[in-house]
Amino acid sequence: MNQKIAILGAGMVGVSCALELQRRGFDVTLFDRTAPGRETSYGNAGVIARSSLVPFNNPTLWKSLPTLLKNNSASFRYDPLFMAKNLPWALRFLSKTRQRTFEETTTALDSLIRLSAGEHRRLMIEAGTAHRCRDSGWIFLYRSEQAFAGSQLSRNTFEKFGIATQVLDAGGIAELEPGLNPIFPRGLWIKDASSVDSPGKVVEAYAKLFVSRGGAIRQAKITGITKLASGSWHLTQSDGATHETAHAVLALGPWTREFAAQTLGLSVPMAFERGYHMHYDAIGDAALTRPVYDTGGAYVMSPMEQGLRLSTGVQLTARDAPPNLVQLDLAERAARQAFPLADRRQAEPWLGSRPTLPDSRPIIDACPGHPGLWLAFGHQHIGFSTGPGTASLLGAMIAGEKCQVDPTPFRAGRFL
Repeated sequence: MNQKIAILGAGMVGVSCALELQRRGFDVTLFDRTAPGRETSYGNAGVIARSSLVPFNNPTLWKSLPTLLKNNSASFRYDPLFMAKNLPWALRFLSKTRQRTFEETTTALDSLIRLSAGEHRRLMIEAGTAHRCRDSGWIFLYRSEQAFAGSQLSRNTFEKFGIATQVLDAGGIAELEPGLNPIFPRGLWIKDASSVDSPGKVVEAYAKLFVSRGGAIRQAKITGITKLASGSWHLTQSDGATHETAHAVLALGPWTREFAAQTLGLSVPMAFERGYHMHYDAIGDAALTRPVYDTGGAYVMSPMEQGLRLSTGVQLTARDAPPNLVQLDLAERAARQAFPLADRRQAEPWLGSRPTLPDSRPIIDACPGHPGLWLAFGHQHIGFSTGPGTASLLGAMIAGEKCQVDPTPFRAGRFL
């Protein structure tokens, strides 16, 4: 029984944790209401990038806040009612823009992303999915010299952490991506980045690897978790079936807040940065060879197995609020200025929620006051990038070993 572990959530974080704990000799069962990689992990831009260490709540946020509060931009939208109900989260989020906190967060995320990159490479080879990975980086695009100058904090941060970049002029952009229209005077090529052509398929491949090594996946919704007198955890499915396990890992992403409150009485300070994507064909022979981030158009466009994936910015609202396609429409309009896009390939866009804690760092730790319960959630935009690193940290903690990077910035006691 001491070797039994149940992991709740089969996104990139949960599947990575399952593989790592299995590798360490534990008897692991993975639970999710859907098949692996079908929720938040499915819809991202597929980028594994060291440049993702800069959080949204950085010191430049105050300068742009008056514009963002107008609630009419493509990069950021919010539901006033949701914000009013979650005002404590919003105030804590804003309080984390201080330079000292920014430095703590970037240092922590850099270590987690670097750890994850190596683990991703290993897992892709073992899972037979390395062919889906490109090592050509990605490009930040700027529609004016003024916009490029405004990115100084990010560029300074990249330099501080030794992230390989190259500043591009219009000619350099055209040389790397000739399919783009010549509307960008400046670009920044992030060389320390990889990307995949189907994030969902990568998670699926990791899950198949887990099963091939003797792991169990149960497609079931867990509705209850209680501590038994024996010290084990008792899990209850929505259909009434039960399971007993020595350890349980909460890796439910944006569903963690509701589940923790209803089953454990825990108050998790989480908000939901929702985003959309849509796929397109290119017109004629135009093509992209790597993801590009149009900083002015507020979208990422990535070449995927399903076509060119257009991913939108941030929408702060309830996790299950009705879709609002304004940002997607604005992003598509901007993307058509930059690239010859054909019609939409799907009738309805994909919608997902990215779980964000006030300091833009995940919780990776034991749950205070609940022995045998472990937490791995709150990865905001970078769960796909940081899932394997999260698993490495959590696996070492559960096994009582030294972590490869400092786990202190991800401690649960920050908020719980």
